[in-house]
Amino acid sequence: MNRRKLALPIAAVGALALVLSGCSGGSGSGSDDPDAEFEFWSFTGIGQKDSVDRYLEEMPDAKVKLSEVGSTTETATALTAALAGGRVPDLVMIQNDDLPKFVENPGNFVDLRTLGGDDVGDDYLDWAVDAATADDGSLIGIPTDVGGLSFAYRADLFEAAGLPTDPAEVAQMWSSWDDFIAMGEQYTAATGQPFVDNVETSVFFSTVNQVTEKYYSPDGELIFDTNPQVEEAFDVAVRAYDAGISANIPAWSSGWAPGKANGAFAVTTAPSWILSGLKNDAPDTEGDWRIASIPGVGGNWGGSVIAIPARADNKAAAWQYIETMLSPEGQTEHFAQTGTFPAAEAALESDEVKGYTDPFFGDSAIGTTISESVLQFNSFYNGPDTSAIGGALLNALVDMQAGNVDPADAWETGVASAKAAIGG
Repeated sequence: MNRRKLALPIAAVGALALVLSGCSGGSGSGSDDPDAEFEFWSFTGIGQKDSVDRYLEEMPDAKVKLSEVGSTTETATALTAALAGGRVPDLVMIQNDDLPKFVENPGNFVDLRTLGGDDVGDDYLDWAVDAATADDGSLIGIPTDVGGLSFAYRADLFEAAGLPTDPAEVAQMWSSWDDFIAMGEQYTAATGQPFVDNVETSVFFSTVNQVTEKYYSPDGELIFDTNPQVEEAFDVAVRAYDAGISANIPAWSSGWAPGKANGAFAVTTAPSWILSGLKNDAPDTEGDWRIASIPGVGGNWGGSVIAIPARADNKAAAWQYIETMLSPEGQTEHFAQTGTFPAAEAALESDEVKGYTDPFFGDSAIGTTISESVLQFNSFYNGPDTSAIGGALLNALVDMQAGNVDPADAWETGVASAKAAIGG
């Protein structure tokens, strides 16, 4: 396979308005012309137009109709409706949490092995490829990136609290989640201010993505309500809340961006795709932030694939985009530009990625930190209701922080909400 050039940016983004009017594509009659105009559905707010523009520089005869549909969830919802009988795009992004329900029905997509050969997934992390591989062996999507976890923290606020500021020393001090909570208590006692932005994303989403089994067993059975690893991850979040170290500011809420800038909290979750957003939200804090590994064994939150629906009109053109834009070299270069972390193994091992730093984050060893986090990641089976279950558990923690759920009842509340969400 001849893959080359730049990779696509991917991120999990907040919910935005869904606009589908005028979307095209989907009769399946199609064109074999790789330069035919193709419809590309992307997430909103990830700078996809820049990648399309670079593609058109490489392929000046090509034509792309880019539709930024909405958030990751909204894009998946629109795709579900299109696959049920509407007009499908020629190329579409699917976020990893939404991927399982599409993998269950591989006939809705082109098996990319038929376009790129049986080794089409060899360049990418095994678990990222496995997530896009159906039971019949067909590969419905090519990984664009992964969401290696780290924490971003305010070194200036740490210093004022008498805490270490060097990332290696910070990582050592909070090497376990118990240590993280104790460090938060020390910070709050010294400053009178919250330590972490919230417990649902910065704590729970981090801990629950460090497990060896999550909401499903390896053979696809639902186990979220009986899995001690999930309950323990949830309990870590509850204990962090009980310790009084949370600012109770949900991610992507109206107070989150200002909180990054005004010191309302000192620590926030920093999967690779969120770093550029932190810079945009708090530009005046340049040099105050640092990046360190999270407590525990690393982890991953996010990442996506690009897929071609089976009824796409212009499969050849869609494939040319994938083939041109998703090489290891391209993913390496695009990581340096955007902070989105490569899914290609050669990119992970490259000096460009491992040596990547950013003066905004005090020249922290971002590339090495996130690379190690991804490589330590315990991959697990995700099923079709993974996203709904995770959302229900997260919302229970949000309600707890809002004072609507007692901490002692939060786990049972989350489990009940999850069962209701999936019809269990």
